[in-house]
Amino acid sequence: MHTVNIFWFRRDLRLEDNAGLYHVLKAGQPVVPVFIFDPNILDELEDKADRRVEFIHAALEAMQQQLTAMGSSLEVYYGTPAVVFTKLLEKYRVATVFTNHDYEPYALQREQLVETILQEKGALLKTFKDQVLLEKDEVLKDDGKPYTVFTPYSRKWKAVLTDFHLKPYPTGKHFNNFFKQPALAIPPLQSMGFIAVDKPFPSSHLKDELIKKYGEQRNFPAINGTSRLGVHLRFGTISIRQLASYTMHLSETYLNELIWRDFYHCILWHFPKVGLGRAFKAEYDRIEWRKDSGEFEKWCKGQTGYPIVDAGMRELNDTGFMHNRVRMIVASFLTKHLLLDWRLGEAYFAQKLLDFDLAANNGGWQWAAGSGCDAAPYFRIFNPRLQTEKFDKQLRYIRHWVPELESFDYPSPVVDHELARKRCLEVYGNALKK
Repeated sequence: MHTVNIFWFRRDLRLEDNAGLYHVLKAGQPVVPVFIFDPNILDELEDKADRRVEFIHAALEAMQQQLTAMGSSLEVYYGTPAVVFTKLLEKYRVATVFTNHDYEPYALQREQLVETILQEKGALLKTFKDQVLLEKDEVLKDDGKPYTVFTPYSRKWKAVLTDFHLKPYPTGKHFNNFFKQPALAIPPLQSMGFIAVDKPFPSSHLKDELIKKYGEQRNFPAINGTSRLGVHLRFGTISIRQLASYTMHLSETYLNELIWRDFYHCILWHFPKVGLGRAFKAEYDRIEWRKDSGEFEKWCKGQTGYPIVDAGMRELNDTGFMHNRVRMIVASFLTKHLLLDWRLGEAYFAQKLLDFDLAANNGGWQWAAGSGCDAAPYFRIFNPRLQTEKFDKQLRYIRHWVPELESFDYPSPVVDHELARKRCLEVYGNALKK
């Protein structure tokens, strides 16, 4: 029986500049790289053509090509982590399992279970920071408490960040430490009940010009003005350190987006209740959301009669992507105009977004509902018509996704803007006075 260390890939599907992988390759034992398709996660996915599973599968195949060229192999399993690690402990004499931090409630629970199984066999679990630049207690207020408002957090973040945090991990120097074995088969999608969809994924190649113009173009959905790297960051096919190093001197606005990402992960870490369906501001759980009478389905399908909202939802349903400005508009519409619980929208985005990330998705939805980490008052209600005039004046984005816009086929608005605004202010006001 071979004595090995294991590297457990999760949200870090690359061999280059990978923190935990660097540390395990330097640790002395041959390294067996492992990925687990976890049925506890996959069974929750209703759509068996879920492109995120396909994206993961493609990333694993790309890594497998690299590993095979080195005389090694990725070991890919379909099963619960508890069962898989029990098998691995029978197959190898495992010294230590290395992996990178994950901050989500289920990931932490899964990690704890695996650590217990390892300890019973005398093995260790070591974890490292990789998917964010600054985490947990690295950015705190002077009194040692976590920030709950973005602007002061971002100032402290910039003060704390150094070149050390951006330094890449030179994993390539130690690739000869992978465990040598013939290439093993990766389970096909079909064996796990999923099917492939013939649609391209966003490229991870960035252009200087796009980042330089990011601040002036990012709010206009008809322009190709955003990086589309969300899915690559979500599954770690690119390094956050590499991305930040490349972009931070080109665009302050883009850097702020990366800081927002760290901020929401810190909120999830310090206030795990937000990942369990509770409002960050507890008093917002008193809001009496309307009982849905068909409007939620119209919102989901892009049939609300509000063109900018419908365009966004149709883009999401068709591509798994939605422009960030439009995400704010559709979220505000669901929570403020329709007065439907933000958790409905959060769950729908979780089902549809290629770049779904619990921390950012929850943060965005609670921001829209007014219940999250935001200094703005609850009576910020986006006017879809004014948002259209400001960000899609020529209706280029809208006409692309709502071609029947000026025909009799296009539905009437599900609600009047002024009436909806008045209703929202009354309901929110009554709940927050208590």
